Amino acid sequence: MPYSAGVPSRARAGLDRNLRRLAVCAGRRLLSARPHAPGSRGVEDLGCAVPRADVQGDLIQQSRSHGSSRGKISIDFEQTEEAYKSKSTLELLRSLLVFKLCSYDLVVDKNMEIMSLSKKLLGQSLFEKAMKATFYGQFVAGEDHQSIRPLIQKNQTYGVGAVLDYSVEEDLTQEEAEKKEMDSCVSVAEKESPGTLCLTSADDDHREKKYKAHRKFGDRRGGVISARTYFYADEAKCDQHMETFLNCIRASGGSSEDGFSAIKMTALGRPQFLLQFSEVLVKWRRFFSFLAAKQGKGGMDVLEQKLELDKLQAYLERLGSEGDLQSWFTGEKLGSSGTIDLLDWNSLIDDRTRISNLLVVPNLETGELEPLLKKFTDEEEKQMKRMLQRIDVLAKHAVEHGVRLMVDAEQTYFQPAISRLTLEMQRIFNRQKPIIFNTYQCYLKEAFDNVSMDVELSRREDWFFGAKLVRGAYMYQERSRAQEIGYQDPINPDYEATNQMYHKCLDYVLEEIAASRKANVMVASHNLDTVKFTLERMNELGLTPTERKVYFGQLLGMCDQISFPLGQAGFPVYKYVPYGPVNEVIPYLSRRAQENRGFMKGAQTERQLLWKEVLRRLASGEVLYRPA
Repeated sequence: MPYSAGVPSRARAGLDRNLRRLAVCAGRRLLSARPHAPGSRGVEDLGCAVPRADVQGDLIQQSRSHGSSRGKISIDFEQTEEAYKSKSTLELLRSLLVFKLCSYDLVVDKNMEIMSLSKKLLGQSLFEKAMKATFYGQFVAGEDHQSIRPLIQKNQTYGVGAVLDYSVEEDLTQEEAEKKEMDSCVSVAEKESPGTLCLTSADDDHREKKYKAHRKFGDRRGGVISARTYFYADEAKCDQHMETFLNCIRASGGSSEDGFSAIKMTALGRPQFLLQFSEVLVKWRRFFSFLAAKQGKGGMDVLEQKLELDKLQAYLERLGSEGDLQSWFTGEKLGSSGTIDLLDWNSLIDDRTRISNLLVVPNLETGELEPLLKKFTDEEEKQMKRMLQRIDVLAKHAVEHGVRLMVDAEQTYFQPAISRLTLEMQRIFNRQKPIIFNTYQCYLKEAFDNVSMDVELSRREDWFFGAKLVRGAYMYQERSRAQEIGYQDPINPDYEATNQMYHKCLDYVLEEIAASRKANVMVASHNLDTVKFTLERMNELGLTPTERKVYFGQLLGMCDQISFPLGQAGFPVYKYVPYGPVNEVIPYLSRRAQENRGFMKGAQTERQLLWKEVLRRLASGEVLYRPA
């Protein structure tokens, strides 16, 4: 099809359904244009309703800045009596034991074998007791939503909320995981014609290598130590995952006030859709970047790149295009500037997308339109609709129970689609207050571009931006996959570059909070320097803990010397709280041991503070101390 004939007709006649109007089953809709938000509590009700503890001594120091009446808060993170007042001495000793074991390579490398042998020698009952006295008791809150309630309520008493995460995983062999992944990432048509499945070859020039299935990386757990992994089996399994998340939302609403519940998109549908949709979004964005470079704007920040439509029209006409390019954009998008930026460009996906044929782009060499995706089969289209319906059900359930949803980040070849679907949920549910939070992995080179674009979109459309900032969970896997398959490494070159990216993204969101009070961010970090940086910037920008715009997050069982002083100082701080039966969370515990090895070898501060508090209690006769 000639480019000149294809764009207007196909854009309007063939691709007229936009992404925000994708129908879901039973007449329900996930994505709708500028919908009214669900009516519920106002913005001022968003704060953590945890009672603020009265803190004495030197833990919190307030001072008046010169020429300002606003109190500045600084926290002493080495005051162990206050930092560990929520812990019994037995719990402190357990932490010391577990962290010490995590520093031994042999124990960590062979932890699954050790646990398996222990179960055989001790029997199931004694094995469970031993686990609850050590690793399970340290990192997991309990077996179900009833048993976790005492821990959550105790933490709340000391100002620490919860992000609930049901951490059960299938204990698959590598071969089983690879088979499931490959089966789920191959379309029905490709299964019927196996020769069309391209794992790594370069014979398909029109597809991004990154977004192809690859058997060597079929087990997505490889090299990943701090994130759960779901593998697609069938639609019934996805329904089970949705029910698990619904139970988690109900547990969060019933166990804590103003809590979070974590969900993963890959648990809710077939990964093939996420792969394909991610490819669409990335190619469309790269097409814009190509055109921006043609206009001499390639080196600018992403939101500074603005295409002049007159020049764009002339360029496309040289390719053989005819027709009025400006008719692609409404007057609202174009304004009086005669230019469009990447957000305007991305909105064309909304205006030109159907379920069965998401997008076409021009081949700049041939001047003809080419579909980015093969047409979904009827069954694949039904699978995609069911995935969108599950997301919609979860979001509405969260609103009903007063819980916020934290959408976890995943691998970069899924992430563009995951972020886009999360963005559409934010457009719907974040109109009155932040319900949906997206996760940004700051070890990615494009992290700041992603954060700044989403913040800008929230400004234009007037909804509450919600973000969790993490450093990232998939570095080793991402790097080895990029090298093996042959695409650019998406990860920052070193830890210092990642730190700089994290602080750059964080500072951008903090300034947006100061400017509008409509952005919200969770600083999900165990790095004390990052926490101190946040407190310093909050002081400089006049942001107070009571506004409940800046949250902090750490994993259960780690960095209590950061979490609890923050909570007692009145900051909204949350523990990421896993729960589930002992036998079924062993894969999670295995990875937590691996993560702690690096953490404990690299930083001795936590163990030193734990010992300091144990010795203080011994000296003061408080060895039998138990929290109230």
